Amino acid sequence: MPYKFDDVPINNPKLDKRVKLTDEDKLSIVEDHKAGASIHSLAKKYKVSRRTIQFTLFPDRKEKAKEMFAERQKDGRYYDKDKHKEYVKSHRDHKKDLWNKGLLKEDGDSK
Repeated sequence: MPYKFDDVPINNPKLDKRVKLTDEDKLSIVEDHKAGASIHSLAKKYKVSRRTIQFTLFPDRKEKAKEMFAERQKDGRYYDKDKHKEYVKSHRDHKKDLWNKGLLKEDGDSK
């Protein structure tokens, strides 16, 4: 039986571990890069990889990488059932902690 919090989305990007950069961060990265900041320095500043910064600055590269990934994925080389199981459990545990702390709310809650 699923937990009550399974269907409740994490609406706060600061609590969602899957989100590395907020929309405000992305805008400031673009502005800083236009002002002359290097990709390497931006990656250090925001504590993400240089590739994440590149994808933020150049969305066409991200689309190309997604296409290439989808092509390579067809033979099943990236799927590991045990790893996936661990990641799902980890995410579910994180959501359970947020739920217990009262940071997740159902749509009908007016808290």
